[in-house]
Amino acid sequence: MSELAALQTTLAAEHAAVYVLGVLGAQTSQTAAPELFAAVSDTYAAHRARRDQLTRTITDLGEQPVAAEVAYEVPVDLSTVEAVTRRALRLERDCATTYAFLVASTTGDQRAWALRSLQMTAVRELAFRGAPEMFPGSDEHADR
Repeated sequence: MSELAALQTTLAAEHAAVYVLGVLGAQTSQTAAPELFAAVSDTYAAHRARRDQLTRTITDLGEQPVAAEVAYEVPVDLSTVEAVTRRALRLERDCATTYAFLVASTTGDQRAWALRSLQMTAVRELAFRGAPEMFPGSDEHADR
């Protein structure tokens, strides 16, 4: 896969992450679950920033960035802190896989940026009760 195709795939994943995190944020309460609310809010801001960076990068390459879908699938029951936490953790793990793929598909500055994004995604998993992994985003080496 070309570097551009990998960037477009990652941008599509970030579009989905921003959408899903918006839904999760709407299901959290700043007063009832302040830690979860802060974690979801911080994660949402990070994914928006990465989405915007990917959009700029693809545009700077003279290409048209992939557009967001109209809607994305979200779980029906997000009524508990545990359900929101589980979905946020799954989202971060999915993003780690996407960024591991981007690291493998890029070089130079793009690879360095992808690696930093992968590292931050792995760290954010901890906010959603994830466990540290030796090789985040690599299922064959995961200790889950």
